[in-house]
Amino acid sequence: MSKLDTLPEQAVERRPGELRPRELARWAWRQLTSMRTALILLLLLALAAVPGSVIPQERSDSLDATRWKDAHETLTPIYEKLGLFHVYTSVWFAAIYLLLMISLVGCILPRTFHYVRAIRAEPPAAPSNLTRLPDHASYSSADAPDVVLARASTVLKRKGYRVRAAGPGPEDSVSAERGYLREVGNLVFHLSVLVVLVGFALGGLFGYRGGVILVVGNTFSNNLTQYDDFDPGSLFSASQMEDFDITVKDFDVEWLQDGPRQGMARGFNAGLTYHETQGGPEKSYDLRVNHPLSIGDTDLFLIGHGYAPVLTVRDGEGNVASSGPVVFLPQGPDFFSVGVVKAPFAQPQEIALEGFFYPFFANVDGNPVNVMGDDLNPVVSMQVWTGDLGLKDGVSQSVYLLDKSKATKVMADNGRQLRIDLAPGQTVTLPDGLGTVSFESVVPWNRLQVSQTPGTRIALTGVVLALVGLLGSLFLRPRRVWVRVRRADGPAGGSLVEVAALDRSGGGDVGVVLSKVVDALQPVPADEKEKS
Repeated sequence: MSKLDTLPEQAVERRPGELRPRELARWAWRQLTSMRTALILLLLLALAAVPGSVIPQERSDSLDATRWKDAHETLTPIYEKLGLFHVYTSVWFAAIYLLLMISLVGCILPRTFHYVRAIRAEPPAAPSNLTRLPDHASYSSADAPDVVLARASTVLKRKGYRVRAAGPGPEDSVSAERGYLREVGNLVFHLSVLVVLVGFALGGLFGYRGGVILVVGNTFSNNLTQYDDFDPGSLFSASQMEDFDITVKDFDVEWLQDGPRQGMARGFNAGLTYHETQGGPEKSYDLRVNHPLSIGDTDLFLIGHGYAPVLTVRDGEGNVASSGPVVFLPQGPDFFSVGVVKAPFAQPQEIALEGFFYPFFANVDGNPVNVMGDDLNPVVSMQVWTGDLGLKDGVSQSVYLLDKSKATKVMADNGRQLRIDLAPGQTVTLPDGLGTVSFESVVPWNRLQVSQTPGTRIALTGVVLALVGLLGSLFLRPRRVWVRVRRADGPAGGSLVEVAALDRSGGGDVGVVLSKVVDALQPVPADEKEKS
């Protein structure tokens, strides 16, 4: 009977290189927890975040996302299937995130156990031939071997080395090593990446971020109905929202008056009053860029501003159909803005106006031009629409967009669509008995971001740990030093001393370390002993 006949049947049928399920799982785990895989996943996470910063996200800025979709009708269905309008909550982004965390844990834990064993181990014994090492030195000493060894142990301990002394014999040696904390620096750095990921995950799960456009003089209360856009975490609860309200009292902009950047805004300051709790004392705060207001665990940031012309629309019966400031959205740094005015209850039919706002209007060769962002010569220029605008049917519409698919243009006497141009204090009468439009004044508005991120401090701790770990891994050098002493032959006695040093990280100036150790091992002269 051959040996092949004695093997189990499953072993005979197993092909070369074939892995059992347990072996396959072990191989997959090793691949996932390798440092190479962790670096690849970290790179993938950075690349996956790029679409979120380039493509408007629906949950953070639904208006911008809607505009983008309208401008890119071909790409929109593809992007929606890929989840590119909600990148940070997509399945593929979460998968990369979780795999990276698992990979980091799998990298850190084994290295931690290995480091604990290494830090408890004694320095390795001296090599058999120290003169073969790149950095070595030797000299003769009149002292006995045990005296030289004792001096070497003392000197190396004072220099921060962990010392291991060999037992007595004709050839004794001392082994010393330091720089154990370098590996701690590496572990801390990798751990810090995990801490940062956990911090961001907590913020994404339990926090929220909302945006609100607040006209100067208006009040905002921190509840869900007051937000223009709201992006909650997956585990967010409305009960964790702070009970506060804020009022924008005034808003100041510092404009550059000369130089190549003349007309550009430089400084912004929104004067707020707020109550941290309903019925609490009123407090004041100057909200500026990069100087948020913190109320409990909630932070308020000033992230934008613009203008809201105060327009009054009266219908054909003389009744006020719409009145108040209308937010116009800036289209560039000069604050040339677009906006929509809706009068759904105008009689005999609903009216809507769509057009532009010029903070500093100028007429250049018959063409309207906006000179700068300061509202020194404000003008609104708008077209008028009537008919079925979908304003009374309960159809959800953005206040910044107008559905003109079923609307009718209001025409001027020259046969072109009517365009009305108004400066503050002016009123224009619409044709066909539709009513009048008045431009009362201009008030500024502020865009505020209200956010609550529970994992911010954890993420900050991770960043600090990353810096500490990086500094430790850069400036701590693991070094080993060996001192071997042989009893010298001849009637004079004494010892032959060999010293060698090794930099385990490479690139260090070991020669300097070696010379300092050799100098420290020399016996102190008798006259210096008497002086000391």
